Amino acid sequence: MAVMQVQIQALLTAAGGERGAMGSNMGSHMEVAKPAIFNRESGRVGGFIMACRLYIKMKLRGNMVEEQVQWVLTYVQGGSADVWKENMMDKLESGEAEYESVEEFLTCLRKEFGGGEEESVKAAELRKIEQGGKTMEEFVQEFKRAARGSGYEGRPLVEEFKRGMNRGI
Repeated sequence: MAVMQVQIQALLTAAGGERGAMGSNMGSHMEVAKPAIFNRESGRVGGFIMACRLYIKMKLRGNMVEEQVQWVLTYVQGGSADVWKENMMDKLESGEAEYESVEEFLTCLRKEFGGGEEESVKAAELRKIEQGGKTMEEFVQEFKRAARGSGYEGRPLVEEFKRGMNRGI
């Protein structure tokens, strides 16, 4: 029994000491699930953000904020989420958007795609409405892209556009 304890202690020492094997460096050696692709499906933004937070905390903690934001964006794909991602990448590259922390970016993501539970259900129903092969959300994202730099890209105008789409104007 004492021989086994000596062997265990020798292995721990060779691996960087007891603290190194079991302490704060453990996150970089642990398996952590990556988030599922986020395509803007209703009710999924919260889970997506939580999975991103966990992965960043465990695997990307030392990376720069810009790298963490870019990593999150690699998991935003599909439909109008692609258009939003393209708009966001353009803003990041031009310096229009800058984040102090990845948490600030995730808050922006939640504001864009989240909402209350009842709002999520209604928004999911609206997203299913198609006109000319595009969903309402794809029209909104295209509007944002076209309006960028024109002085009309403000949130109130986009909200008015959405209300008009909802009323069929």
